[in-house]
Amino acid sequence: MKHINLRIQPGNPQTRIAPELYGHFSEHLGRCIYQGIYVGPDSPIPNTDGVRNDVIEAFRQIRMPVLRWPGGCFSDDYHWRDGIGAPELRPKRVNAFWGAVTETNAFGTHEFFTLCEQIGCQPYLAVNVGSGTVREVSDWIEYLTYDGDSDLANLRRKNGREQPWKLKYVGIGNENWGGGGNMRPEYYADEFRRYQTYCRDYGGNQLYKIACGANGDDYRWTDVLMASVPTALMQGLSLHYYTVPSGIWEKKGSATDFTDSEYYETVARAGFMETLLQRHTGIMDKYDPDCKTGLIVDEWGNWYDPAEGENPAFLFQQSTMRDAVTAACTLNLFHRYSRRVRMANLAQAVNVLQAILLTEGAALLKTPTYHVFDLYKGHQGGIPAKITCDDARTNAAPQLPLLSCSASVSGNTLTLTAVNCALDEDAELAVSIEGFAGKHASAQILFADSCRAANTFDAPEIVRLQEHPVRLEGSLLHLTLPPCAVAAVTVCADSSV
Repeated sequence: MKHINLRIQPGNPQTRIAPELYGHFSEHLGRCIYQGIYVGPDSPIPNTDGVRNDVIEAFRQIRMPVLRWPGGCFSDDYHWRDGIGAPELRPKRVNAFWGAVTETNAFGTHEFFTLCEQIGCQPYLAVNVGSGTVREVSDWIEYLTYDGDSDLANLRRKNGREQPWKLKYVGIGNENWGGGGNMRPEYYADEFRRYQTYCRDYGGNQLYKIACGANGDDYRWTDVLMASVPTALMQGLSLHYYTVPSGIWEKKGSATDFTDSEYYETVARAGFMETLLQRHTGIMDKYDPDCKTGLIVDEWGNWYDPAEGENPAFLFQQSTMRDAVTAACTLNLFHRYSRRVRMANLAQAVNVLQAILLTEGAALLKTPTYHVFDLYKGHQGGIPAKITCDDARTNAAPQLPLLSCSASVSGNTLTLTAVNCALDEDAELAVSIEGFAGKHASAQILFADSCRAANTFDAPEIVRLQEHPVRLEGSLLHLTLPPCAVAAVTVCADSSV
């Protein structure tokens, strides 16, 4: 057992953990939209306007703050007019990015915005720059948000939506350095300046315009964008990073069949996110010391080889406690950089990559990653606290810290989240809390008998949240974490639980 001392001190009250750091991503890819989120209004699966009721309930449970759509790569081949009007009259297209399957366009603009209203989250549109036009993007925003008398606004009304929607987040393209057009940063910077000009604010709606940012450690892309685009035009700049355990894109490794050393390698590669945040925010600070432009990590998560027997283009993979550990460690990192990081979107919400939900017919299960988002939701909107701890290392992988942790304060509640990354040793925590007079503490833990533990449709609760012992003695908190576990402690300043 490792004994670790932690110290929690008050943070900067002007900084907040934006709820949007807990965002998600839905793409027309595999079974994410169709069968996953959307089954159609005539389905025997209980639904509201075609969206599964169990999915809506699960998204609400974790307080999903923002949902990105329609991609991803799909967005730069998507033309929004295909997805409006009577579903039976919508054109069928080829989903060229993901398996060359038929895209029916049954799930389009109205279905997505209705979904966001049902969840209570902000919609985040990724618009088509790769194969689209400025006029097309401008028209979509007018269709969505204009409340006056125009052909586009009246078309929206004809299609069943009288009042305009509220739209805040607009991503100008996706991965334009790759599948979104194979552009150079200098060229894309000019394209962004052009496109954003015609993304207009109508009525009381105000857009937050997000530029396509770097692929992982392409620091030059960030430098060029920050140097070329004034902060007044670019409210956000994105970053994409996927954890590939092997480091070899063509052979990523199995989601469920892995060795202990591969577990540690995955945790280490997920931890590279900190280097990315340090380097990219450092470049942004050079051009924008007042943090007017936010860093938007709108694609992140673990990417493995597709599950055996599945269509390889559908990117379906299982989720284990290994994924719970890396997700929790990454969220802790986002809190640390919350002065600059304003949003993050895990890839993807349902049935694709590091999904939080898996579906099979009428059945739905919550993955270990889902439970991390449920466990951590108390951080949303909180003031990040300053936290320091002993430099304990894992026995099997001395290069890795044994513990990842974060703390925040919201009103009369302090939330502490902690991850024991080791596979073979307990972590006994002694936590000194300064500047917060706690009266009561409770804890929940996500834990199983193996880092390979996963929920299945035959056994959907192998990995689940459980109550966990914690002791508060004045300003000292005592907690023991078993190996490969994620915990959240709630400390209240009064006697309420």
